[in-house]
Amino acid sequence: MTEDARVGETLQAGALRGIGARPRLHEWLRPWRRFFRHRLSLVGAVIVLVLLIAAIFPQQLAPYDPYTTESRTRGETPSWEHPLGRDEVGRDILSRLIYGTRVALLVGLGATAFSGGVGVLVGAVAGFFGGRVDTILSRLVDTFMAFPDLILIMVFVALIGPNLANAMLGIIITMWAQYARLVRAEVLSLREREFIVAARAVGVRTPRILFRHVLPNVMGPVIVLATLNIATAILLESSLSFIGLGVQPPEPSWGLMLATGRAYILKYPHLVTFPGVAIAITVLGFNFLGEGLRDFADPRSKLR
Repeated sequence: MTEDARVGETLQAGALRGIGARPRLHEWLRPWRRFFRHRLSLVGAVIVLVLLIAAIFPQQLAPYDPYTTESRTRGETPSWEHPLGRDEVGRDILSRLIYGTRVALLVGLGATAFSGGVGVLVGAVAGFFGGRVDTILSRLVDTFMAFPDLILIMVFVALIGPNLANAMLGIIITMWAQYARLVRAEVLSLREREFIVAARAVGVRTPRILFRHVLPNVMGPVIVLATLNIATAILLESSLSFIGLGVQPPEPSWGLMLATGRAYILKYPHLVTFPGVAIAITVLGFNFLGEGLRDFADPRSKLR
């Protein structure tokens, strides 16, 4: 008899009563109704969608080449031809903001995906096996979380060299511990549940239990944390680029645009205004979306 057949018999026997039942339609719709009633989450979803479109199709959306300079029109204020004006060397600011979206989302999504993958695996192993394995991994997590993220990344990037790849690697190194701690706590509460005990009783192998039955039940909180951490990663990248440890000139980055424009803030305030607004809107968009997903994933949330 196969493992799936034995687990199926256990389900039918009642040990997992209700787990295998197919949810009714209204049960599927309830979390979506919560999400769509959360107005700020809809605003966040629209912002994120616009950012994704800008990041995927920058060549089609940008009106000018973001690298082309024009010394005679540097610092030009917004006009019909250049809605956001030109920067200190005559480059179109709108085009550079659009191309900068690609950098921001590359770091935000990429660093979050890699750090989340590492953290989920470490947290699941620590919480499921417990004992000495849990102690060692938990102390490792505590060590990484003891340092401020930005300070640790600055030291790391300063040692190996400033560029976008190293900045992403530094963000991954600092963010994975958050997922590990979250997943460990969730797994500790799940490993003694009836459906896990039943799976062990019928001889299901540990890796199968972990990846088939445990991890799917902890992904809700992980997705919420990941959405919020995308905004954090974008802020970290902008901060690193601002101090010269992230994206290097002439590549378009919102943080780098702030850094190069700060010397002209009194004469050409639009050089720093628009990149700052872009960062703020992006962070708010992902935070609003994360709040909506938190209500979506929380079964205790009730409609009002």
